[in-house]
Order: sequence, then structure tokens, then C-alpha cells
Amino acid sequence: MIDVIKHNSAAWDLEVEQASDWTTPVSTEIIERARRGDWSVLLTPAKPVPREWFGDIAGRDLLCLASGGGQQAPVLAAAGARVTSFDNSAKQLEQDRFVAERDDLQLRLEQGNAADLSRFADASFDLIFNPCSNLFMPALGPVWDECFRVLRRGGVLLVGFTKPEVFIFDLLEADRTGELVLRYSLPYADETSLTDSELREKVGRGEPLEFSHTLEEQVGGQAAAGFHIVGLYEDYWHGPGRPIDRYMPAFVATRAIKP
Repeated sequence: MIDVIKHNSAAWDLEVEQASDWTTPVSTEIIERARRGDWSVLLTPAKPVPREWFGDIAGRDLLCLASGGGQQAPVLAAAGARVTSFDNSAKQLEQDRFVAERDDLQLRLEQGNAADLSRFADASFDLIFNPCSNLFMPALGPVWDECFRVLRRGGVLLVGFTKPEVFIFDLLEADRTGELVLRYSLPYADETSLTDSELREKVGRGEPLEFSHTLEEQVGGQAAAGFHIVGLYEDYWHGPGRPIDRYMPAFVATRAIKP
């Protein structure tokens, strides 16, 4: 039995060592622009989050959840928020630390599992920023419950996630050939959808383990935790077009409020 949380922590440490896209710290120029009020961040690969989704974040307590990598947390801190960066990967948090020390930012860094925010008191934050990362989490119910608990009344939860239907395709084959091949039924999980040999190879390569989550888990789960969903948009992959972009956007971002 694989300890998914421990494995994915090490896998994202490896992603940092390999300088993958979501582990590359932002430049000092981006931080300086954020200090002047010119900033944007991503919940999904390409489309910036509308600024009105944040409101005025100056002086607000903001939790960047599973959002390490030296990107979103430092920008939001430079924009004036009191930011806590919480991530499962020590090296992703080190990327945040690097930017904070380089550019004289105040950041609180915490390592842990997004389904357990017990170190934070009830009503600790005004806003939670959770970019596409819950595909690396086995279950979402505890995550939404914890987010609801640690937010203050009127607090905002911003979430990006991968659409579940993306997982019906053999994406490795799509990258190799440019063709989408139906292979998997939903819900998808590396541990149960891959063959034993494929799973061993993936684990051996040190890649993060992934899980599809239904829209019922993603959007319905937030509502079940008590949130009111008040905004939603879709997005595509960034960089060179993936085959799936020819047919549909692969990502969703939601804005929810704790009443």
C-alpha cells in the first residue's frame, strides 16, 4: 500500500529539482510590480484570476493552500496580504522562502497535508487560494471541511481543478502521438486504473500520483461543506497546445464564500 501523501511530497521535491513549470520562482521584477499594485496570479494554467475575485487583500490573512513554488504566495504577499504558504513539499516551500528572502517579503511557511489544517484555529483566514493541486489528493471532503473551518464569515475560497473527463484519455499516448485515445473509466486513480507494472514504473520515476474527482466532489463538495459558489470559469493548458485543447477546456476555477 502506497502512502500517497508521503510519496507525493517526495515527488514534488523532485519536480523542484527538475525545474518543472510550477516550481520556478517569479522574478524580482514581478514582485516589484505587485508592490505597485500591478499583479495577477493563476488558479489554472493560463487565465489570470479576475482581480474582483480577491477584493482588497491589503492587510488580509490569506492562506495559499497546496500552492508552494515561489509563484503565487510571494506575489500576494507583495500585494499587501499577510500570507501563509501551506504545501506538502518541503522544496516547494523553499522556493517561496527563496523569493521572500531575496525580495524582503514576510511569508509564513507551513508543511502539511491539505486535509489536516488542525494547526490553524477556527476563523483564521479571510481568503484561501488553492490552485490546481487537488488531483494529487485522494479525498476532497476533508479539504473542503477544513477550508470552511479556518475561514472567517464572509471569507473567500478560490480553487482551480482539473476536469474529471480529462482522465478518461491516455494522456501519455496523446503527448506521443497527438491523438486522444479513450482508455480509462471514471473515477480515475493511478493506484487502481494503471496496471501493476505501469504503477510500479510511475512510482519508480518519482512522479506524483493522481486522482480524478467528480464534479460532485469538486463543486458539490464545497457546497456540502457550507460554501456558496458565486463564480466559475474554464481554462485550457498553457504553453504548446495539448491535443485535448482541440475539444474542450481542461480546467475549472471556482469562487466560493463562507456565509
